[in-house]
Amino acid sequence: MRTKIGAFGSLLALPESVQHRRLSHSITPLPVHQQRLVSLLDSCSDFISLRKIHAFVIVVGLQNHIFLSCKLLHRYAHYGCLAESRYVFNTIINTNLSLWNSILVAYFRTHHYNEVLTLFSKLKQLNIGIDSSALTVVLKSCAENCGVEFGRGVHVNAVKLGLHIDRYVGSSLIGFYSKCGDVGDARKVFDEMSDRDIVTHTAMITAYAQADDFRAYDAFEIVMDLQRAGLDPNRVTLVSLLQVASKLQLRKEGRFIHGYAVRRGMDCFDEILETSLMNVYIKTGSMNEAESIFRRMHTKSNASWNTLIAGYIQNGQPWRALDVFYCLVMKNRTPDLISLANGLLSCADLKLLRQGKSIHGHVIRSGIDMDLIATTALIDMYSKCNCFEQAEALFDGVESRDVILFNVLIAAYLENGLVEKAMKTFDRMLNSGVRPNLATMFNILSAYADLKDIKSGMGIHGYIVRQGLEHNTEIANHILYMYAKCGRIDLAREVFNRVTSRDLVSWTSMMMGCVNYGHADEVLALFRMMQKDGMQPDSVTLVSLLKSFSQLGSLKLAMEIHGQAYRIQLDIDIPLIDALATTYAKCGRLDMARVLFECTSQRDLKSWNTVIAAHALHGNCEEALEFFGRMCRDGVEPDESTFTSLLSACSHAGLVEEGQRLFHSMTADYSISPCEEHYSCMVDLLGRAGRLEEAYELLNCFPLSRSTSALTALLSACRLYKNLELGELVGRKLMDIVPECSSTYALLSNIYADAGKWSEMANLRTHLMYYDLKKLPGHSMLI
Repeated sequence: MRTKIGAFGSLLALPESVQHRRLSHSITPLPVHQQRLVSLLDSCSDFISLRKIHAFVIVVGLQNHIFLSCKLLHRYAHYGCLAESRYVFNTIINTNLSLWNSILVAYFRTHHYNEVLTLFSKLKQLNIGIDSSALTVVLKSCAENCGVEFGRGVHVNAVKLGLHIDRYVGSSLIGFYSKCGDVGDARKVFDEMSDRDIVTHTAMITAYAQADDFRAYDAFEIVMDLQRAGLDPNRVTLVSLLQVASKLQLRKEGRFIHGYAVRRGMDCFDEILETSLMNVYIKTGSMNEAESIFRRMHTKSNASWNTLIAGYIQNGQPWRALDVFYCLVMKNRTPDLISLANGLLSCADLKLLRQGKSIHGHVIRSGIDMDLIATTALIDMYSKCNCFEQAEALFDGVESRDVILFNVLIAAYLENGLVEKAMKTFDRMLNSGVRPNLATMFNILSAYADLKDIKSGMGIHGYIVRQGLEHNTEIANHILYMYAKCGRIDLAREVFNRVTSRDLVSWTSMMMGCVNYGHADEVLALFRMMQKDGMQPDSVTLVSLLKSFSQLGSLKLAMEIHGQAYRIQLDIDIPLIDALATTYAKCGRLDMARVLFECTSQRDLKSWNTVIAAHALHGNCEEALEFFGRMCRDGVEPDESTFTSLLSACSHAGLVEEGQRLFHSMTADYSISPCEEHYSCMVDLLGRAGRLEEAYELLNCFPLSRSTSALTALLSACRLYKNLELGELVGRKLMDIVPECSSTYALLSNIYADAGKWSEMANLRTHLMYYDLKKLPGHSMLI
């Protein structure tokens, strides 16, 4: 047999003995009229023209001409006409393996992978033989078509023929197993090969690059084997290694690969390698180095631009991403759908509706047919800019919706407090047959936690159990958090006990739930169990512990946590310092709280609020005001919590004028609208000073339905100053708002008793007994 020349050269080199007809022209140069036919076939641009040429071939009696028939077969395969392609193949079928291999290659290149597998099965039945070329094409088709069982059968055939150790077959087997997610079998194939070259090593490195994070590290072991074999990595090897470094966020290893590429001169004029390097630096947060590589690139395709834009978005720099997007447009380059999607995501993160609309307008003017990814980005932009009418219209216009599209709309609704719409969208998602993923479950569970809707939350929990997702630690943590937020610590404990692989979030969520609902004594026991599990606490865990110690008034335990924070080098964590200061203040050590504050170099608003609240708690109004002055001089603007502490301090110190000045400065100087707590503090301040009428007038500026605590404070002041008329008026209003509150009846009853109105007092006592209302006795958690 003559030497093969390309995919079609072998067809011209077939010996006459294997042809259906002994056509001498099959191995000699084609006549002029046949050459014209070949030229027509090569330039054929549509299916109709192809059928006309085929008809002419039959008319002139050349339907059995092997070369022309192969040309026809390839063109039919190119247009996806499998029936016609099979008909042509059946007219020229013979026992030459080279011809069969060429047909297999033709079907593979036109993505007809099932046809490749069907023809291979026929080839085995004819007993013509199988070589490495056929096995390679079939294994690649199995990998593309997810034909796992068929591919394993091909592997068995390769072993029987002794071809599994062939470098090309071995590389194809490695690629097949890695694409099917079985990197273990891919490694077995690699280990069985005695003659391994750079292609084989690269195939194994690529397999690890596509594996999970745990197995991806083994790619560097293959690199060491490569070096021991005296082989040098090529460009494809480096790209695969960079994929591993990017996946594992290995900046140091990425720099080593970069250095090797520079020394070998591989980093120049190779856009794929340079883009892979950019991706490593982006994933490790080194945007300056990624941008430096981008600027030095000689050839910049849309893929390189998109990588840089997406990198800025991933690293929380949407402004830079939008700048690069505009630079892409200014370079007179045509942005593709990925570029447009990235531009829209930047506008969404920045809530730039006008710029997002301009991109949308460009899409409409250009007549671009947006795919699902770009449409999802557009819906995300409109949602984050609170333009839900446009977002919903776009969403309704999408015929084939995926889970990501539903998640984007659900998350936007939840972010804007539209929980009911989010739940309807979730129901719509289930009814349309789209299966929720983990992100969906996280969103829905968080929504029910915020709503404290325990019934619906339990329903979602049941759905998760039916889907077999309960054993996922992240899902279990969200369920646990939902129950804890809804006050069902018992159910949270059951979920916690069923989690087999608890992480730090599991322990911390359970602790926070116990703290928030008065089970502070259980937190320390949980912490001891966590330590036995070998789990190292972080600052959030220690803050939870400090909150529980604050409730328990345990100064000794708080000091132990303070020491542990220094041992594990968390002494500069601002939230932890604030929690320590609050705990020391509530345990009576205001001096320690003040020392912690003064030793902190990085003070944020919460740090100032902590020290102000600590002094207000101890009645040191002058010191609280002094810290407030220092805070303003440092350029830190106060918030609602700041004024709550200051007004409370003024109330206990009796500084009426100072309290009124602070109350008015909230709106005048800082544009802060007073809330119920602020009104309660002012009513308490005026009530303690005996200015009851002013306090009542102030309450009229606030909705009565939201001023329960303020009315209660005024009622207490009325009893103190024996103002029966106003006390009766306030008491009646309180009973209308919260008729089940026994303390209101008790206070009003005492006012009647002080005024000698025994019949009214007796009526209130009878009312208490009739509705079975009991005054809860006070208690202290301090021992």
